[in-house]
Amino acid sequence: MTTVVLNRRSLLAVGGSVLATGISGLLLPARAEGLAATPSMPGGANNYTKGAKIVERIGKGGFWMTGTVRRAGDGAPLAGQRVHIWAHTTEGQEHEPQSHGATLTDKNGAFRLEMPQIIPIFGQPHGHLAYDSGEFKTVFLRPVMKSAKETRLEAHFVLQPV
Repeated sequence: MTTVVLNRRSLLAVGGSVLATGISGLLLPARAEGLAATPSMPGGANNYTKGAKIVERIGKGGFWMTGTVRRAGDGAPLAGQRVHIWAHTTEGQEHEPQSHGATLTDKNGAFRLEMPQIIPIFGQPHGHLAYDSGEFKTVFLRPVMKSAKETRLEAHFVLQPV
């Protein structure tokens, strides 16, 4: 059973919190104020081809590319945004069409796409992702995996309106 201790110190702490945040600060969720846009990464556009088709899976699968897409400034999740994904995998190289696909974000701004296992090229296992739909500035990401044995890779976009 939890015992609530009411003393002058706890009452002053609560009162100070209410004064500092206002009563609405206790009732509303925190917001991301001034969230900076994600810069494009050098090398992220390597082997990029515009217009990859939206697919349910790339190849036979077994590896998951996941992440989120949010708006710069307020951090609001962006639903219905197209994310282009490609990589050097067990089933094809980065430049080959079968190694490319796109997916859309859900209502929470999250995306996930199954694809073949990413394998190292030039010593680094890495994926490529792009937001390139035009409503926001184009961003290319090139996240590197810690190990080629990992079976998922995560990347997050914060987009700046055009």
